[in-house]
Amino acid sequence: MTFSLGIVGAGQFSGQFATLFQAHPGVGDVYVTDLLPERAEALVTAQGLAGTFPSYEAMLESKAVDAVAIFTQRWTHGPLVLQGLNAGKHVYSAVPMAITADEIAAIIDAVRATGLTYMMGETSQYNPATVHARNRIAEGAFGRLFYAEGDYVHDMDLGFYEAYQYSGGEDWKRTASYPPLLYPTHSVGGVLGAWRTHAVSVSAIGVVDGRGDGVFDKEVSQFGNDFSNATALFEVAGGGSFRTNEFRRVGYPSQIRESRFRFFGTDASMEQLATVAFWQDKKGVEDISELLEPKPTLSPDDPSLQHIAPDLRAAFTSGSAPVHDRSRLPREFDHLHNGHEGSHHFLVDDFVTAVNTRTLPSVNAWVAARYTLPGIVAHESARQGGVRLEIPDFGDAPEA
Repeated sequence: MTFSLGIVGAGQFSGQFATLFQAHPGVGDVYVTDLLPERAEALVTAQGLAGTFPSYEAMLESKAVDAVAIFTQRWTHGPLVLQGLNAGKHVYSAVPMAITADEIAAIIDAVRATGLTYMMGETSQYNPATVHARNRIAEGAFGRLFYAEGDYVHDMDLGFYEAYQYSGGEDWKRTASYPPLLYPTHSVGGVLGAWRTHAVSVSAIGVVDGRGDGVFDKEVSQFGNDFSNATALFEVAGGGSFRTNEFRRVGYPSQIRESRFRFFGTDASMEQLATVAFWQDKKGVEDISELLEPKPTLSPDDPSLQHIAPDLRAAFTSGSAPVHDRSRLPREFDHLHNGHEGSHHFLVDDFVTAVNTRTLPSVNAWVAARYTLPGIVAHESARQGGVRLEIPDFGDAPEA
């Protein structure tokens, strides 16, 4: 069984995923649409895809497309997802799920009403540290888990200026000020992807930017945002807490590892830094760095990456880590590029399998809400000077 797919947005990311979707034996024709038609045409020509559509609306009206994969600007996802579901299409969406609680509620309602597949492509779901922590939690190795930390530390100077200029055109500074806590899923998802709980309250602090280059300037920002760094402390259901950092001005080599995690239990703990990771218990310390280290599958100088800033290329070239179980993946992926610490292959396979078997994907609408909504509430807490706020919860996904 196969289905046809429409790629929405032909920017830096979508081309990498178009290759994987096209190679997956569960996918048939792959189409593309973009607000800049020349980008869609270029992607179709470069990869030999099925064709383009002049608009997203035209794609949704076509019976030739069964599902859509959205790779557009991060604040546009909510409305585009709803359009897709309401048009009868299965939807894969890049992160974040949405930027308001109302958008998230509407997506969950639409998934429930239509019975269609929705998945958010959160890369931290398959971050090697998250995978290892998830496995050890399932074994009971931590004892009682009571605290965790998740960081997404990516300095603007390391590729983000170029990325926003590529996507935002002349007005790029208006959107480069996107609030860090509204892009929370790499840090939150990496924690909750292992720890089966959810956040119930938060207190957050935002740091006003001091660079003075007009990027995080409230008068310029489309979002009225001047925070470039933010920290949030979450209380979780069942007892315990976790802390996340979203940093955009930081002296740290994000080109080496931008997401990193730590987990603490009553019997053992696990800590990850830029180049090392350790498992620790009451007897001693074990270096698990090699277990979590993806092996590159593509050279950073590959011609396919020439339009991507050098400091961002690691996200497109990493292969799988020893902790990844590739046995479930199609053999067509064995020699194809991977990215974001080995997550891309698994995310594509999750969505394709869910659509074709009509089962829930790993990061379904209810899980995506738990990865996204905490950041939305945390941003509001930071805007109010750190006041503690409750986080609504939409519950677990219904059983199939």
